[in-house]
Amino acid sequence: MKVVDILRVKGGTLFTVSPDEPLKASLAVMAERDIGSLVVMEHGDLVGMLTFREAIQAVVKNGGEVGATIVRTVMDDAPLTCTPETEIDEVRRMMLGRHARYMPVLNGRTLMGVISFYDVAKAVVDSQDFENRMLKAYIRDWPVEENPAEAEPKL
Repeated sequence: MKVVDILRVKGGTLFTVSPDEPLKASLAVMAERDIGSLVVMEHGDLVGMLTFREAIQAVVKNGGEVGATIVRTVMDDAPLTCTPETEIDEVRRMMLGRHARYMPVLNGRTLMGVISFYDVAKAVVDSQDFENRMLKAYIRDWPVEENPAEAEPKL
């Protein structure tokens, strides 16, 4: 299974923010849309990722206030990325290695979407469920072999 399979099911809705946007406005968008991340774009290029993790750290660092903080000062400016052709197993390893919950998907320099650890876990579980159903159906439909002792004519 590849990232493109997740994006196909998930759809292409993307939420982005400018690096010079106030953090307060970005948090309002995240809360309103019930999302955990925003892709930070500048001049059409991915320049970072803002997740609830960076936002919470910034608020705590600022004494519990958002204040005049801008996204650029708190965003992850080197987020993990993948391509639509990246295998899901590789994405899992990458996300686990960096404790990343969100990963932008790039095709060259074009942002195709964002996948979350939840999306990856759901895809793996769905794939395993499908495989289990197919195996059970195969076993249930296994041809019944006649008992060799019964097949022989009795004298």
